[in-house]
Amino acid sequence: MFLQSSSLLPLLLIFTLFASPAYALKQSYIVYLGSHAHSPQFSPAHLNGVAHSHRTFLASFLESHQHARDAIFYSYKRYINAFAAVLDENKAAEIAKHPDVVSVFLNRGRELHTTHSWDFMLLEKNGVVHNSSLWKRAGFGEDTIIGNLDTGVWPESKSFSDEGYGSVPARWKGGCSKDFPCNRKLIGAKYFNKGYLAYTGLPSNASFASPRDYDGHGTHTLSTAGGNFVPGANVFGLGSGTASGGSPRARVAAYKVCWPPVKGASCFDADILAAFDAAIEDGVDVISVSAGSAPGDYMNDGIAIGSFHAVKNGVTVVCSAGNSGPNYFSVSNVAPWIITVGASSIDREFQAFVVLNNGLRFKGTSLSKPLPAATMYDLISAQDAKSANASAKEALLCKKGSLDPEKVKGKIVVCLRGDSSRVAKGQEAAIAGAVGMILCNDKSSGNEIISDAHILPASQIGYKDGEAVFSYLNSTKHPKGFISAPASKLNTKPAPFMASFSSRGPNNVTPGILKPDITAPGVNIIAAFTEAISPTELDWDHRRTPFNILSGTSMSCPHISGVVGLLKTLYPQWSPAAIRSAIMTTSRTRDNREKSMVDESLQDANPFSYGSGHVQPNKASHPGLVYDLDTGDYLDFLCAIGYDNNIVKLFAEDNRYICRQGANLLDFNYPSISVPNLTETVTVTRKLKNVGPPSTYTLYYRKLLGVSVSVEPKRLKFNKTGEVKMFQMTLRPKPTNTFAGYVFGELTWTDSKHYVRSPVVVELPNKAT
Repeated sequence: MFLQSSSLLPLLLIFTLFASPAYALKQSYIVYLGSHAHSPQFSPAHLNGVAHSHRTFLASFLESHQHARDAIFYSYKRYINAFAAVLDENKAAEIAKHPDVVSVFLNRGRELHTTHSWDFMLLEKNGVVHNSSLWKRAGFGEDTIIGNLDTGVWPESKSFSDEGYGSVPARWKGGCSKDFPCNRKLIGAKYFNKGYLAYTGLPSNASFASPRDYDGHGTHTLSTAGGNFVPGANVFGLGSGTASGGSPRARVAAYKVCWPPVKGASCFDADILAAFDAAIEDGVDVISVSAGSAPGDYMNDGIAIGSFHAVKNGVTVVCSAGNSGPNYFSVSNVAPWIITVGASSIDREFQAFVVLNNGLRFKGTSLSKPLPAATMYDLISAQDAKSANASAKEALLCKKGSLDPEKVKGKIVVCLRGDSSRVAKGQEAAIAGAVGMILCNDKSSGNEIISDAHILPASQIGYKDGEAVFSYLNSTKHPKGFISAPASKLNTKPAPFMASFSSRGPNNVTPGILKPDITAPGVNIIAAFTEAISPTELDWDHRRTPFNILSGTSMSCPHISGVVGLLKTLYPQWSPAAIRSAIMTTSRTRDNREKSMVDESLQDANPFSYGSGHVQPNKASHPGLVYDLDTGDYLDFLCAIGYDNNIVKLFAEDNRYICRQGANLLDFNYPSISVPNLTETVTVTRKLKNVGPPSTYTLYYRKLLGVSVSVEPKRLKFNKTGEVKMFQMTLRPKPTNTFAGYVFGELTWTDSKHYVRSPVVVELPNKAT
């Protein structure tokens, strides 16, 4: 269930989902009390006092201090005032009624959501870093500290070598788990597992007592954000080049909050909150989180709560948008203080051609080994190779045990994408004796193809090409084909190209805030990897590689985190909101053909997939103007969408705060403009802060279908840096309009040197309703 802004309160709705007439079910909950009521000094006395106050509070509900001590497994003592405890739902509901409690919510689980990408983003050109590059101007992000909440880190990777690094910055207060090999590059590594263990009921053991990365995801994302330059990085000889993170001279810290998945979830809110609290205190500048789940009430969301406290303390938080595309209303991590990142492609392909005996040839992709001989092989549809115990559908999807070895042996099997992992389909084909696999996209995946290190020769092809392959299989008694050896190629396709998996808006929690905010490279990204497992993560794949190719908004998120690190180095006084604005308003919506970016169906993409557009780091370093926000603005936002003033006071750590009368979401100073359900005239107010030299900006905007638009004033003259000017945009539905749905436009302020562009999204309702 997605909660609309009109139904954000009461906050106890979640408990009704777990009601039981027979007994009180015990689960792990987070009791959120807002911020601490003073500026914490974090002395031992203070920390002990906070823990004692949490136990005393819970004891008033559980009859004794000992019961409270046994129930609490986390006490958040620094910036976040909360505790996590195992409770029955009746007690949880009772606690939630207390006036000092902001919310009580389940310890929810979340899913885990580069040699060439920085060249594609013009931080370098053909391996040369020019003086105008943000890399050069920001000193490659030197001594900015990036924290990563993920599956940990593989410290032996060259991406985290400290060769050539000086002393750790004196402001760093963090450290590493006992006996973990940190250094002057990897300056922090901690693990948080109590929420995971409380949810799963698993006993703690040595594998759960280390920040070491046994999955690869955390090493990949952290190295993408802040890994060193590593020459000669490749995946089984493909994609060779110099790997690096966005801020290659940054210091990095790993906070392990994600563990082996249980029912699809591996990162739990109780651990995420503990990591946020620690990272803020340790002194990170940027927090990168490549995980999420279906969005809901901000006060029942560990990432939303943790990121608010981080942003309040000057730390910029970047999160992945999710991998539930191309469905609309699927974007996650939608709190307005977070930078939310979608995924798009770069202009590199790992081409593996599918050649049919009838002369047709289709461009696919793979990282697999080549076929043993350059000759035509017998082809068979997986559906026609089904085992006796499998359905035709299961076989077509190449699910476990669905293929008959007698039908498959020595042939190339043709499987359909969907329902199970791509590499697992190849494993099933190999188990059945196939020499190769052609993986055909389903309709929802369209033309998005992803390079995988399959364990047998393979190629993945697009939906239309797959239809042609299946048509050929049905047209002849003896179909034959071949898969060429993979080869890395540049500039062979339109890019950036929105990934079909990238989650889409509209924002289901607060439709008046456009999410995602930005898109960045997230398809076929090369970065460091763990050497504890194979690149396919399949049990009988014994290969190891120090670098791997992964795809997902998990990969696009750290690209933005790396850019944020550069901007933080260049402009240490900028707020997280100013940094986000610079990234959003300087982005692009055209590809390398100078045509509109497209999606998986080759149709024009829109702001629900790319937000403001594709990041342009160099331009983000001199945006001209920014839409700035502070903590007070975020509190006003919460009031505007319906939160009670007492709840906002606790959230704010300010007993004097009073919700501003008439607080309006339309006046929230976000860099994008989104107006849901436009039935009458509305006026949107925005403020622009000059971060460049004195200049005069003129307005341009792209018209919106069915909407009359006027903006006042149409010129903004800034006489000094730091000056703030206001404008108002009035929108009204045209009386002659018959269109219902979303329309898209743009609003741009320019002084001929800077182009400060904001997407405008308006929903026109069906007049009949």
